[in-house]
Amino acid sequence: MRLAKVAILFDRRQAERRWRFGINAFERYIAEILAHAGVPFEEAEGPAGLDNERYDIVIVACAEETAATADALWRFAEKGGIVVSYAGIGCLARKLGCRPLPEFGPGYAKLAEGGERPGELRDEMPPLRFLQAKPWIARSSPTAMASVQAADSGVLRSRRPDGERAGAALQRFAVGSGWIDRWSVNIPVTVVAMQQGTGPVLEDGMPAGDGTADIDEGTLKADDCCAMDWELDRRRTETGTPFFAYPYADYWREAAIGHLVGRAAEAGLALPFVGQWPDGVKAAALFSHDSDLNLDEQAVRTLEVLKENGLTSTWCMLEPGYSPEVYAGVKQAGHELAFHFNGLDMDNGVWSEEAFNRQLAWLKQAADIDEVVSNKNHYTRFEGWGELFAWCERAGIGVDQTRGPSKKGNVGFLFGTCHPYFPIAWADEGNRLYDVLEIGFLTQDIDHYALADFSVVPTFLEQAARVEGVAHFLSHQNHIHGQSDVAAAVGRIAEEARRRGFSFWTSRRINDWQRARRTVRCEGFDAAGDPVVSGSPGAAGAVVWIPAVRDAGGQADDGPFTIKYGVPCLKKVVTTQEEAGH
Repeated sequence: MRLAKVAILFDRRQAERRWRFGINAFERYIAEILAHAGVPFEEAEGPAGLDNERYDIVIVACAEETAATADALWRFAEKGGIVVSYAGIGCLARKLGCRPLPEFGPGYAKLAEGGERPGELRDEMPPLRFLQAKPWIARSSPTAMASVQAADSGVLRSRRPDGERAGAALQRFAVGSGWIDRWSVNIPVTVVAMQQGTGPVLEDGMPAGDGTADIDEGTLKADDCCAMDWELDRRRTETGTPFFAYPYADYWREAAIGHLVGRAAEAGLALPFVGQWPDGVKAAALFSHDSDLNLDEQAVRTLEVLKENGLTSTWCMLEPGYSPEVYAGVKQAGHELAFHFNGLDMDNGVWSEEAFNRQLAWLKQAADIDEVVSNKNHYTRFEGWGELFAWCERAGIGVDQTRGPSKKGNVGFLFGTCHPYFPIAWADEGNRLYDVLEIGFLTQDIDHYALADFSVVPTFLEQAARVEGVAHFLSHQNHIHGQSDVAAAVGRIAEEARRRGFSFWTSRRINDWQRARRTVRCEGFDAAGDPVVSGSPGAAGAVVWIPAVRDAGGQADDGPFTIKYGVPCLKKVVTTQEEAGH
């Protein structure tokens, strides 16, 4: 059994040309998608370095659209390599017998059954919303090399799930001994736009036509720039509550990873990946609380409710906060004390890094803590693109929770994800990754008289479990204290989540785990054929999945396998700190 060697082709000179003109190279986010899945890879800086002895799969993230690039990629495939592109490599279109169609988006993709379709949704995968696609079609007159054979997979629809057919979702070209696989959808750009918005937050967003989400109230917030469609991407529960139904970005992540895992397996190569949570944990749930009115009796009641339900949670503190006795009680009960930055004008806040740092210093002194790991902005206040993440970075805050709904009518997966992820910077910062883990929330104050009711909870939990994400619920202390239905909903959510296999973690614990699990790697196999795993001690309990290799007859190796991405995989659990530290 041999491990697949993956390279991401990212031509920095070409990227720098784009950055000089203020053009993003969000395609480099494919590196974060692979890192998030625990897929090992290297970065290749130019096509000249593509060596079949060194790499088995090359993902083209950013490269010059030149004849030299085309020749290098062609040679790599011809000699048995696999080239993968997300709406790029236009320089190869003619040679592959295709004609590019105009770029368009948004639209919806219906994926064919196969490794690229997330395993637990093979029979019920919804059409996946995308933000950018560049489809190809076959030329009417042959221009392909004689050795090229092409196959289309899946269907793109323009603008609507039932819209005009606009091409194939994925095209596979057999070239010599290898393959060139081209997704029509720009998957990394779509994931970024869903998670972080289609651009900087500079003005109020467009409200929902049904009056359930009037986000145009004059305050800039995270949900003022959202890539979802009010009509096409929301569903209603049996009580009529509207919600964004699908974590599209998470599905696209899985489509990209599943495609790579499947293609490697077909080539007789194992491409290992890492589970999102420790062995025995199906998915994580998180309760956070924003202190807002800051009355001690509200905090005391919240502590009671959490104790009754056996919960530990994350408390986001807004200045002026609680009394020292309350902070002591919160810490003694095992809860996390976090920051609730106030940049809201109507509450005497100021959107500036100076105000951010001053308030953070207040919290550390008032609560007698040396470190603050997590932040969530008051009222989901947000401006620009990445300045908040940069403030968090410089202040030593490792987690932000600001990206969530502010209204009853935009709860759910409005940012397409329930996964913790590292956001990407704008072109002016070279599209780097911020060292801040975003853990967005799905809804706030379930069963509040003016907000979403409990009917949304089962669907949120179902979707979060399917993609192994985080079901993050926000409940304010003042509403837990002031509305018995909100207090009762905390217990109902906890009961339903546990019944479905969720484990409740604090934001800090999620951060520690997600960073530790990213250190886990499958280094190869020992003499007995068992996988050799390495990683930090904090990653003990991590699950590494090693796809089975197929022999010449197409049969997988014998063994206790679990199907992942349509591929039988061996499960390797790092069970001790000694193993993880190897």
